[in-house]
Amino acid sequence: MAQQQPLIILPEGTTRNIGRDAQRNNILAGKVLAETVRTTLGPKGMDKMLVDGLGDVVVTNDGVTILKEMDIEHPAAKMLVEVAKTQEDEVGDGTTTAVIIAGELLKKSEDLLDKEIHPTIIALGYRQAAQKAIDILEDISIDASDKDTLMKVAMTAMTGKGTEKAREPLAELIVGAVNQVVEDGKVDSEQIKIESKDGAAIEDSELVSGVIVDKERVHPGMPTEVTDAKIALVNSAIEVKETEVDAEIRITDPAQMQAFIEQEEAMIKKMIDELADAGANVLFCQKGIDDLAQHYLAKAGILAVRRVKKSDMEKLAKATGAKIVTNIQDLTSDDLGEAGLVKEDKVSGDDMIFVKDCKDPKAVTLLLRGTTSHVVDEIERAVEDAIGVVASTVEDGKVVVGGGAPEVELAKGLKDYAETISGREQLAVNAFAEALEVVPRTLAENAGLDSIDSLVDLRAAHEKSADMGLNVFEGGVTDMKEAGVIEPQRVKKQAIQSAAEAAEMILRIDDVIASSSQGMAAQGGAPDMGMGGMPPM
Repeated sequence: MAQQQPLIILPEGTTRNIGRDAQRNNILAGKVLAETVRTTLGPKGMDKMLVDGLGDVVVTNDGVTILKEMDIEHPAAKMLVEVAKTQEDEVGDGTTTAVIIAGELLKKSEDLLDKEIHPTIIALGYRQAAQKAIDILEDISIDASDKDTLMKVAMTAMTGKGTEKAREPLAELIVGAVNQVVEDGKVDSEQIKIESKDGAAIEDSELVSGVIVDKERVHPGMPTEVTDAKIALVNSAIEVKETEVDAEIRITDPAQMQAFIEQEEAMIKKMIDELADAGANVLFCQKGIDDLAQHYLAKAGILAVRRVKKSDMEKLAKATGAKIVTNIQDLTSDDLGEAGLVKEDKVSGDDMIFVKDCKDPKAVTLLLRGTTSHVVDEIERAVEDAIGVVASTVEDGKVVVGGGAPEVELAKGLKDYAETISGREQLAVNAFAEALEVVPRTLAENAGLDSIDSLVDLRAAHEKSADMGLNVFEGGVTDMKEAGVIEPQRVKKQAIQSAAEAAEMILRIDDVIASSSQGMAAQGGAPDMGMGGMPPM
C-alpha cells in the first residue's frame, strides 16, 4: 500500500481545546473576571486604579469602566465584557451585578458538569430559571414614577461612588434634567449634555435650562452678554464661496483690484445685514467665520461663535426652538430660536457660552464640578449611571427595592419552582437560584459583615416580607422600601437576562480553535487580563 500523506486542516501554530478542557478554561475566565469587579459592588465597594500605557490614571468602581480599561485577551472573558457594555447601553447601571451573576452561574455550572450533567441540560435549566425569575420580578415590582421615587432611584445609583456626599443636590439636578427632556413618555438621554470642570466643590454643580457650548465669541468687540436672545443656527461657512472649478481672474489695473476687494466686502456685509434684518442677535456657526464677517458681526452687535460641534448644534435647536439653516439668504425670523440669556462666562479658566433660560427646552446641560480631574471624571460616570436609571424609571414606571432583597426573593421563588420540575433541569434551576444569592453575599463581604449569617438572616426575613434587604451601614436586615433604597426593575431584569444568556453561550462551547496570534489567550491556565500598562494579573 502507498504511504498516506498527513492531512493538514488548520495552519501551523493554531491551538485547539476540546470538550471538558475548553469548558473548564472558559468557566475559569468568567470566574476570574467576575472576581475582579466583585469587590466594587455596593455602597461599601472598593475602587480600582487603572493605569494605561501612557501612565494615565483612572480611579473608579464603575464595573463597565473597569472592564473597558482592562486589556482582556481571553475570548470567553470578552463575552462577559459585552454583557457589561450591553447593561450600560440599555440601562446605565447594574454592570457589576450582571457580570458577577454571570460569573457565579458559570461557577455553579462547573459543579453540575462534575456530576456528569450535560451542558445543554444546564443551559436549558438556566433558560427556564431566567424566564421564571423575570415573572417573579414582575410580581414583586412596585408601580411608581413620582418625583420622590425618582429621587430615591438616583440617590441609590450614586451611593458608594464619588458623589455620595452630595448625592441629594445632584439627584435634584438629574431628576429635573430627565423630566425636562421627556417626550411622549420616552427619555432621550443624549439630550442631557454633561459638561464637567474641576476647580470647585461638587455642590457647585448646576442644571442649565439650555446648552453650554465649550467655545468663546469670535471677536472681542462682540457683546459678552445678550438678553432676550434671538438665535440663528447656520451650518455653512460665513465667507465668500470659492468656485467649484479651478478659475483664474486676471487683473490688469489697480482699480480692478480695488473693485474686486470691494465686491467681496459687499457680499460679506450683505450676508450680515440679512442676518440682522431677520432679527438675530446671536449666531452659532458650525463652520468658519471670515475675519471680515467677524468685524461686521461685531459692528452689528451680534454675539457669534464658530466651529460649533454638530451635536451641540442639534441640542441648541432642541433647546431654543431654532432651525438649522444652510444659506443665510434663506434665514427668516421664524427660523430663529429664543433664550432668556446668552452669556460668555469663564469656568475653571476656560471661556464657555451659556445659553440659558429657554422657554421649554428639550435639551439641557448639567455642569458638574469637582475638586480635581479624577474626582470630576468619577462624578460624571456616577451621574451618567443615575441619569440612565431615572430615565428607565420614567419610561417603565416600575421599581424594586435594593439591598439584595430582589435576589433573595427570586432565589426563594426559584427553589419553589425547581420542585415542580422533573428531570435534571431541576438541578440547574436550583443552581441558578443559588447563583443569584451572590449579590447579597457580596454586599455583606464588601461591608465587612459575615456573609453566611447575613444570608441566613435575609432568608428568614423574606418569609415575612419581600422588601427586607441588607443594611450595609448598620449590619442588619432592614425594610429597604422604608429606607428609600430603590432601583429600576429594568436594571435587575436586564442583568438577569444578559447574565443567563452569556452563561448559556459559554457553556455550549466544547471546542475552542484559536489562530497562532490568539492561541495563548484561548489555551489552558488562568486567563491573561493585563490592565493597560500594568503587567497581566
